[in-house]
Amino acid sequence: MLFRNARLLLPDGILSGASLRVRDGHIAALGTDLTPEPNEAVLDLAGKFLSPGFIDMHIHGALHRDSMEATPEAFSAICQFHATGGTTALALTTVTAPEAAITAVLEAAGKIDPNATGGARLLGIHIEGPYFSKEKPGAHPLELIREPQPAEYQKWLSYSKRITQMTVAPELPGALQLIEALQSHGIRASGGHSDAWDEDAAAAFAHGMRQVTHTFNCMSSARRRGPFRVAGLLEFAMGEPDILCELIADGFHVSATLMRALYRAKGRAGIALVTDAGAGAGLAQGETFTLGEIRGVVDGGVALTEDRKALCSSVARMNTLVRVMVEQVDVPLFEAVQMATANPARALGLEDQIGTLAAGLQADLVVLDDALEVEMTFVQGQRVF
Repeated sequence: MLFRNARLLLPDGILSGASLRVRDGHIAALGTDLTPEPNEAVLDLAGKFLSPGFIDMHIHGALHRDSMEATPEAFSAICQFHATGGTTALALTTVTAPEAAITAVLEAAGKIDPNATGGARLLGIHIEGPYFSKEKPGAHPLELIREPQPAEYQKWLSYSKRITQMTVAPELPGALQLIEALQSHGIRASGGHSDAWDEDAAAAFAHGMRQVTHTFNCMSSARRRGPFRVAGLLEFAMGEPDILCELIADGFHVSATLMRALYRAKGRAGIALVTDAGAGAGLAQGETFTLGEIRGVVDGGVALTEDRKALCSSVARMNTLVRVMVEQVDVPLFEAVQMATANPARALGLEDQIGTLAAGLQADLVVLDDALEVEMTFVQGQRVF
């Protein structure tokens, strides 16, 4: 297929009046001088944007379906819904739960063809919890939060090929050993749900932590220790160039002022947009849902715990995050797209496969109108929305 008359969202800007050719599920060529080949299907985009497919490293569910159901049917439903927001690859995410419940999610990931969900490709499982600070639980059940237990997490590491990352509070006893174990299995360690001091964050970084989970949310910040002002995980992450910061840019989780501060500190290469969407995504105002065993409700465009005392994931899709970064944070569109594509691809070690419009990479593509609404989504050249 030849996509014609498009505005290509490239790493360093927007190329107007351009075309992109897809052959055998990959990008074969792109530029302003391509002409149709014999018997080639042509799709005229009439000046719409053509973007790399969005990559969501942190997502729990949609439409009442939750990752913790641990079934291929639930996984496929989530992947299909989020393809409507331009997501072409994602990591399904757990919540703090008993050992067996998390193990079941990892086992279920082996029972589904990751390329045949009918929507976004399943990259693997992000284990979020249970090794958190009880001071920063968010919506996670406090009674199930615990310190790292080698006998427990070693069982999960036997599924290492299915795990994309694990979120852990770096200040916990045994956290540094866990981070080293994750590193040795090729799994990304991300600091989060943490009450860490500066030196705790620095120690985790020295042991291999290169990411933080949903920056600003459930994360320690600068505070006094005796007479002295000491940084937390937030300031460490903002000041360390090699730390990638997840950001839930849905317009609710983090204010525009804070997002601008993060953008100024990290630049376009240091932020990865994530939805953290839960089973409330796609539901109407007032509808209830569950996130694992946590009960939530959609209220005012955001997901809250049923008592409305805490955020409970989001209801966003990836194109919403890109739009918020452009409209509220004044980030150039091509940079906001990088935060949703190339940056997560690099974090996951997939930059030679996905995340950029470049010849030889997989044809994971999104067609966007001027309002950044998704018109079409393609995974490996096949239309899934």
